[in-house]
Order: sequence, then C-alpha cells, then structure tokens
Amino acid sequence: MSDGRSILMTRVIKATPERIWRCWTDPDLLPQWFGPQGFSCKTKEIDLREGGHWLFDMIGPQGEIYPNLHRYLRYVPFERIEFNMYDPGVDAVHAEVLVTLTPVEGGTRFTQEMTFADRAMRDAVVNFGAVEYGNTTFAKLAALAES
Repeated sequence: MSDGRSILMTRVIKATPERIWRCWTDPDLLPQWFGPQGFSCKTKEIDLREGGHWLFDMIGPQGEIYPNLHRYLRYVPFERIEFNMYDPGVDAVHAEVLVTLTPVEGGTRFTQEMTFADRAMRDAVVNFGAVEYGNTTFAKLAALAES
C-alpha cells in the first residue's frame, strides 16, 4: 500500500470465518449483499471457485447499470480469496482484490485490499466514493453473516 495504488478496508464482523466464507462462496448469497446500500446485482454467470468467475450487472439506485466481471484466482477456505475485477469486454484488470478472514475475539476481522494499476486510477475510484460505498457493502455482508 506504500505506493499509493491500494485501498485497504477492514472491520470486525460478529460471525465465524466459515459463515463469512459462505457469504462469499455461495452463489445464492453473494449477490444478496455485494454492492453498496441501494444497489443490487443481476447475475449473468456465476462459478464461485478458484478458476471460476462471476459476470453480473450492478444496478444503481436510479437504475444505472455497471457491468462487472470477477475472476477468482485463489481460494484458501475460511482464510483468503484473491480475485481480479474487470469491466466485461475489456481484457485489462481494473483492480486486484485480496480478501482475508482472521478469527479475533468476538468474531472475524474481514480485510479487503484493492490494488489498482496506478495511483491515478486509485484516486479516481476514491473520488467516486469507493470507501463510503465499500463501508455500506461490508455492512450488508455483516448483516447477512451475523443473522
């Protein structure tokens, strides 16, 4: 993160790593929570495993459509997920994402680090509201995992 290309977000969720893992790897659950408050996901293809992908549209509160493609690179059950985010139809990686789950007293520390190609892209995403949107997304994850 020292090169300024990353966004690091973390929170403690009052659930086991296994419950949070299921929220990330169950094709029925992931679309329920992924995306900021007021957004929804419309899945086109979903194969949640190492080597798999998720092709979907994120639908904004005013009906805006944001096409997304996640390609899953590495799964370490209950500990780590690595994936790349793409704009569908564009071969360049938009962001590399690392999710880690660490048991702590009272739950699990969920950490997500997104690394962009350069600092300008990272800054553009931050200016768009990525941190605030991320916080509402992770609140939705917490609500599902804690239920």
